[in-house]
Amino acid sequence: MEIEINIIKYLIVCPLVFLAGFIDSVAGGGGVISLPAYFLAGVPPYLAAGTNKFAACLGTLISTGKYMKNGKVRFKSALFSAVGALAGGALGANAALHISEEILHVIILSALPVVAVFMTVKSKFGEDGGRDTGFSPFKTSVIAVLIGVLIGGYDGLVGPGTGTFLIIAYAGILGMDLLTSSGCAKVSNLASNIASLSVYLLNGKVIFALALPAAVFCMLGNYAGAQYAIKGGSRNVRKVMFVVLGLLFAKFGLEFLGVELG
Repeated sequence: MEIEINIIKYLIVCPLVFLAGFIDSVAGGGGVISLPAYFLAGVPPYLAAGTNKFAACLGTLISTGKYMKNGKVRFKSALFSAVGALAGGALGANAALHISEEILHVIILSALPVVAVFMTVKSKFGEDGGRDTGFSPFKTSVIAVLIGVLIGGYDGLVGPGTGTFLIIAYAGILGMDLLTSSGCAKVSNLASNIASLSVYLLNGKVIFALALPAAVFCMLGNYAGAQYAIKGGSRNVRKVMFVVLGLLFAKFGLEFLGVELG
């Protein structure tokens, strides 16, 4: 299917992809903005998903490198979690075939306000420096894999907000500060992005005329977002996380009410 690419599509997609990259590099959830941008530009869903994944993959690569350069990644936990996420993603995608979409939306709409209230009440949650969990290296690795499997399962089942939930899990369970949690989430996201992008590329579902300029804007957004997070520490990550939780609540709420977002 031939898709006409004109200046209007670039003007719609590129600025929104920059914003999505900025938000995603700080607190995850950028797909809530970027995917609707492609739909708004008139790109069919299957091509939008592949084109978006191409730009997101390169953008995540930039932010991952930025966090790594600044020592904000715990490699062992991140890699174990990434492996778990790959397995969980496959399980989640399979489960999606058997679970009602309405039930999923109710569960998520119930969970998001609870997370927001928790982060509001726990003002020290994920503060710089983190906390000592007392877990042995082996137990930490096992927990990292389980986090990857569970949230990777969510990614395969639903998708939006995966990075945000990874950050919350790393901070809440493994005791990382929010900034390091965000860095680790990027490693896991990069692994899953590469895996899914491979499928889209093999099936010709990427519009390179749009994906390449979008990738440039996504990389710029990711770089700026990672810089913002690293400069301001966990406090800046926390601020953006509330924005992401609000966007997710709005997205799933509208879809629950029958409003199609693409």
